[in-house]
Amino acid sequence: MIATSLELRQAFVNYFSTRGHTVVPSGPLIPQADPTLLFTNAGMNQFKGVFLGEESRPYSRAVSIQKCMRAGGKHNDLENVGFTRRHHTFFEMLGNFSFGDYFKEEAIVFGWEFLTQTAGLPADRLWVTVFRDDQEAYDLWHTRMGISESRLVRLGEKDNFWQMGETGPCGPCSEILIDQGEAFGCGRSTCAVGCDCDRYLELWNLVFMQFDRDLAGTLNPLPKPSIDTGMGLERLAAVTQEVASNYDSDVFRPILESIGKGTGREYGASLEADRSMRVIA
Repeated sequence: MIATSLELRQAFVNYFSTRGHTVVPSGPLIPQADPTLLFTNAGMNQFKGVFLGEESRPYSRAVSIQKCMRAGGKHNDLENVGFTRRHHTFFEMLGNFSFGDYFKEEAIVFGWEFLTQTAGLPADRLWVTVFRDDQEAYDLWHTRMGISESRLVRLGEKDNFWQMGETGPCGPCSEILIDQGEAFGCGRSTCAVGCDCDRYLELWNLVFMQFDRDLAGTLNPLPKPSIDTGMGLERLAAVTQEVASNYDSDVFRPILESIGKGTGREYGASLEADRSMRVIA
């Protein structure tokens, strides 16, 4: 299994670049040409014009590691930071993209292959969700990939229909999650995929970008169905390093140690202090 976050970054880029994806640098944290966003909140932001058919690129496949900030708007994690093991304001999003090139089948194959073969995650602990009406994705996971129906879950629009904001590119999505075990759960008898506790941790969101939602809420078909995926580096690092939370991974340990030296507090000694240190980190 890959040991460090640096190795994860390189392995992700290498996996997709050897499969015809152009390596694209992270876009700026403050979007330069999108007044609908305060901060870049997803890897697809810099490709929004491509998805809408308003601009073109000299490539139809891309891979990036995007610097993201979720501190307002539709995708706002600010209130959760410090209180959970998995939320941050700033994070890095690993993503692969297709602009009218491949679609659902290839995206699903790539996602599963990278996690199980490259990252070395145990396939029997991975679960998959699909949008309730997306029979095509369900069949691909079950028939093409051999995922048992017992670990394949249909969810509604709240969980499995992705959109960047109130308007713009959107589409049904499929998420790959890992079962971290009962120790990470909420203890309720109803705990299952879709629960807000940490047991079933979302790793990767595969968005099948098919529509452009306008101000009236109408879903207009995009010129070319495309793929937009996003996976938090910090979550993947925590899982591959087999630690209890993102903050225990090598992404955050040096930062928290530095905060501890500057404040005279030791991370892990006090829940209240830990929350504050997580917010700063």
